[in-house]
Amino acid sequence: MPDYILAFGIVAVVLCVTALASGVVERSPISYPLLFLGLGFLLGEGGLKFVEMGPHSPILEIVAALTLSLVLFLDAVKLQLDQLRSRWAVPALVLGPGTATIIGLGAVGLAVVTGFSWTMAFLGGAVLASTDPVVLREIIRDHRIPRSVRQILKIEAGTNDIVVLPVVLVLIAVVTSQAGDAQGWAIFMAKLLLLGPVIGFVVGGAGSWLMNQIDRRMTIRSEHQAFYGVGLVLASYSAATAAGGDGFLAAFAAGLAVVLLNQSLCDCFLEYGEVTSEIAMLLAFVLFGVVLSGMVGSVALIPALGLAALVIFVIRPGVLALVLSRAKMSWEAHAFICWFGPRGLNSLLLALLAVQARVPGGELLLATVGIVVTASVLVHGASAVPLSVWYGKRTLRIAYAEERESTASGLFGHAEGDVPKITPEELNSLLDSAEPPTVLDVRTRSSYQHDGFHIPGDTRLLPDDVVEWGADYAGKGLVVLYCT
Repeated sequence: MPDYILAFGIVAVVLCVTALASGVVERSPISYPLLFLGLGFLLGEGGLKFVEMGPHSPILEIVAALTLSLVLFLDAVKLQLDQLRSRWAVPALVLGPGTATIIGLGAVGLAVVTGFSWTMAFLGGAVLASTDPVVLREIIRDHRIPRSVRQILKIEAGTNDIVVLPVVLVLIAVVTSQAGDAQGWAIFMAKLLLLGPVIGFVVGGAGSWLMNQIDRRMTIRSEHQAFYGVGLVLASYSAATAAGGDGFLAAFAAGLAVVLLNQSLCDCFLEYGEVTSEIAMLLAFVLFGVVLSGMVGSVALIPALGLAALVIFVIRPGVLALVLSRAKMSWEAHAFICWFGPRGLNSLLLALLAVQARVPGGELLLATVGIVVTASVLVHGASAVPLSVWYGKRTLRIAYAEERESTASGLFGHAEGDVPKITPEELNSLLDSAEPPTVLDVRTRSSYQHDGFHIPGDTRLLPDDVVEWGADYAGKGLVVLYCT
């Protein structure tokens, strides 16, 4: 069967199954990553032997490059840099000492439990430090979970790849002796950290500026603007790679340029980009399932499962518990955040970079990472729905501190400032005026559920959504908020 027919068939399966299974996925412990990874295993050499594919397959390489580039670009475009400047505590803790400690402890686990050399162990530790936004997608969108809790998970899953990726690339260079002497290392680091990002920044900044200029003069249809955004991702990756830099860091820098230069890409691109990225990620899960189906036999299963247990149940939960120990939130929120650090597609994509670079032992590392990812997708995916329901029900009975914060940094005491107060009598007088204020009911979930009263004409808004609502409403009139 020609390769393109096989590719068409797999894409068709992904698109159709995604639509048909959406209702089942939303109501059960089955997640899309688990569904498509399992489908790949079934189709591969360890199952029905319908598809034969190795880790050096051009189809896998293309899909992996497209997926990781899109993910990094979108992560950068969605960064709220103005907020991060004043609310840096959580990103700094989670992405700094948190990620570094997870890499180090993961390396110890790989060296001691599975017997990898220390260099390969640190490479594997960096690969396994990446958390997967795909498995966390439904949790991050679940408004039963307080916004500040969702934001911590979103920050880690959405940005730690840009911390982990350079570490992985440097360790690959160490293992393969790409750089050589001191001068070679200086050139290598300049290409990695300067050349690729600079090219990506120029492509992203100039490309988005050009789109805005032409759109003002002759109006470009929204669907064409959506295509253009994907074109910027591919252009930044291709240009940087052709020049000898890293295409993935270039893709992130291109998205960052859009934000830093105050350019804009229409919402249509963000929607289209998200859909394209999701399709690419689910397709990649199928392909990795096929590849791993033929590779898992090369791995000692018991040590690999022991490593998976260590990574899933001990390392990240322990590190996050320490990093977030001073946060003002309930034990339920601590447990929820510490538990949900799934390893998934991004770990597989990073491990594939080692295979493509011909790292000795790279295929064994990919297979080992594949077992850890499969275990993580299984236990985290299966627990997402029941634990979200459990935590959501708890918020309806108990008023938690994390519900009163709209940002993750607010949990560490970084408040937005004092808000002036008025008395009930003053509010009543304002409501009878010619221009009455907008009244928001921002009681906690449990208080709203049990109090049984409200101010006539008010608007119900969860307390952790106030900042986002206010950004859209700013300057439109007086707003009065009441809570418990």
